Amino acid sequence: MEKLESNFHAAMEEIYQLAKQECHYSARRYKAMLNRLGGLATAKRLLHKKISKGFIVLRDAGRLDLTAEALVCQPQWRELFTSEELQIAQERIRKH
Repeated sequence: MEKLESNFHAAMEEIYQLAKQECHYSARRYKAMLNRLGGLATAKRLLHKKISKGFIVLRDAGRLDLTAEALVCQPQWRELFTSEELQIAQERIRKH
């Protein structure tokens, strides 16, 4: 499980970099949270709050694939999340 969490953290870092490079979106709060809490805790925190500004920015850029929610929905990460968290992520992506 530790390896899976480490790989998830790396994937969260990767979407940050891609959003910065491809969408010119420097998500400073996301990056700070990622550095402070790690990838898994950051994703869980984002899921348990209202939709973030970053989610809206990426949605408007047509890049929901670069959101934490989209990452959470990928099959390889599902065991890190509760069924409620998966449902929140899926619902946000579906609605937007």
